[in-house]
Amino acid sequence: MSPDSAQVAVRLAQQIEASGPISVAEYMRVANTAYYGRADPLGAEGDFITAPEISQMFGEMVGIWLSDIWLRHRPATCHYVELGPGRGTLAADALRTMKRFGWEPSVHFVENSPALRAKQLQAVPDATFHDNLDSLPTDAPLCIVANEFFDALPVRQMVATQSGWRERVVVRDSESGFAAVPGASSADDLIPAHFRTAAMGSIYEICPDASSIMQQLSARLVKQGGVMLVIDYGYTQPALGNTLQAVQSHNYADPFTNPGQLDLTAHVDFFELATCAKNSGLLTAGPSDQGAWLLGLGIEQRAQHLAASNPDRAADINAARQRLVEPDAMGALFKTLAAYAQGWPQPEGFGL
Repeated sequence: MSPDSAQVAVRLAQQIEASGPISVAEYMRVANTAYYGRADPLGAEGDFITAPEISQMFGEMVGIWLSDIWLRHRPATCHYVELGPGRGTLAADALRTMKRFGWEPSVHFVENSPALRAKQLQAVPDATFHDNLDSLPTDAPLCIVANEFFDALPVRQMVATQSGWRERVVVRDSESGFAAVPGASSADDLIPAHFRTAAMGSIYEICPDASSIMQQLSARLVKQGGVMLVIDYGYTQPALGNTLQAVQSHNYADPFTNPGQLDLTAHVDFFELATCAKNSGLLTAGPSDQGAWLLGLGIEQRAQHLAASNPDRAADINAARQRLVEPDAMGALFKTLAAYAQGWPQPEGFGL
């Protein structure tokens, strides 16, 4: 265990000893805040790789998608907003593509990690940074992109026991440091009726932060106009299952060891995100599989053009395309969802 990890573990242990077990969500929040604040976790030398780092084609398709909407609606001004922009790679590729269509929006990044802000500034020097959603501009429509953002938000987990549903809480464990166990209080009222008789040990997850953020952004889009694109791994209908996972050096790990040193994520409930958007008054498209969405936007043709222009890289370009679109890679696990204001064009790529 590194010194940084030990410090986070000590802080969590002291909190549990002082106040009792904490929720899985609180554990995840503390661990991920420390994790993303300490260093750049992306790339081959980091813990994981995201779609924009696999190929420039991903960001270019996002740029084409946004440019198509902009060209069909032509707002006088429009801000590009990205939530958790990684190294800024997606934004740089998308903005370069958008510029080819004559569109150069102002750029706003919602990012708290100093290490990642430094990388993002190298990729997009004109970006304006925001600690939260409150300071985003209010004077014009927003074009919002959230790629692998919602999966890192803390989830609450409920587990079916002989005594009914209980929220899972984190306690001290002599072997691994921490462990998740059923809490003492009933959580029956948090479980949809059709899941309440599920088998013992079944787990149901909710992400209050995701719902809150989606509601805040939806209210902005209703008032200011614009569109939001969410890309992440997740599910499209309410479901049972433990999706909390940890990754370190591109390998899965125990989420309850070495807090602050592991990337903790959970699958995104796209049904809940779409419901929040619709209840706020937005229209939605999707969710659709990432692969189908990218193919609908022309990634196949872009890959062919890139390969023809760079024959020495043709094999790598084709491999990247396959990784992004094939069902047995990222194509089916990752979903895309669009939410957009009334009167704005129906987005492309969703097979509508």
